[in-house]
Amino acid sequence: MADQKQKGEGFRKLHAGEPFVIPNPWDAGSARVLAALGFKALASTSSGFAFTLGRLDGNVTLDEVVDHARVLDRATDLPVSVDLENGYGADPKHAALAITRVAEAGAVGGSIEDYDPSGHLYDLDRAAERIAAAAEAAHRLAFPFTLTARAENHIRDHPDLDDTIARLQAFEAAGADVLFAPGLRTREEIRAVCEAVTRPVNVLALGGMSFAEIVEAGAQRVSVGGGLTWVAVNAMAAAAREIHDRGDFSVLGASSPLRDWFA
Repeated sequence: MADQKQKGEGFRKLHAGEPFVIPNPWDAGSARVLAALGFKALASTSSGFAFTLGRLDGNVTLDEVVDHARVLDRATDLPVSVDLENGYGADPKHAALAITRVAEAGAVGGSIEDYDPSGHLYDLDRAAERIAAAAEAAHRLAFPFTLTARAENHIRDHPDLDDTIARLQAFEAAGADVLFAPGLRTREEIRAVCEAVTRPVNVLALGGMSFAEIVEAGAQRVSVGGGLTWVAVNAMAAAAREIHDRGDFSVLGASSPLRDWFA
């Protein structure tokens, strides 16, 4: 197994090399499958993890996320970045603490967003202050820790591209290593963001746009968020509905090559 320093260095190199997909497992089993399929790094999904606890997104604690980060890190030899939502507190010190805690659990990356779960976006200066505190905590670590800063406008009913770009530029100046604005919908939006900053940009995958198209617009990293979780959940629910409504157990015929994936 690679040690944390090696994982951190490897994760940094990925951001300096060819664009790549970073899929989002929701538990140890999905992490091992994704590793077996050849992906080079993993990122947690807050919504997918919340689902495993029987909750909606935004209803987990930092302690629970730290335990989850530890589970994902130990499941494979891949670098793990953790979705830390807003850092589980509005004060910059909360963002810094969240980084430190998941780093202690084995993560080599993490994201901090500018949306407060009480229902509002932090103003730009406050948001940048929180990223600066997280960056300072990350840079104090004894290994490379890749901090992703998220501007949530486009998934929080405020699709103001100019404000999103201004936020990402402020986050870059505050020390973020990767910039992320989930909810960008077009190649033009992605290109505008990528051309406005100098740090690598993560883009949330779109069903109607291929990896090649997203990369052509300037993205360095493409994540899927909770998407794979919902593919799995919807498949389970569809099969269960056939059983419940029709008594049809034929949906249970398929098996998975777990011995190969978990070898």
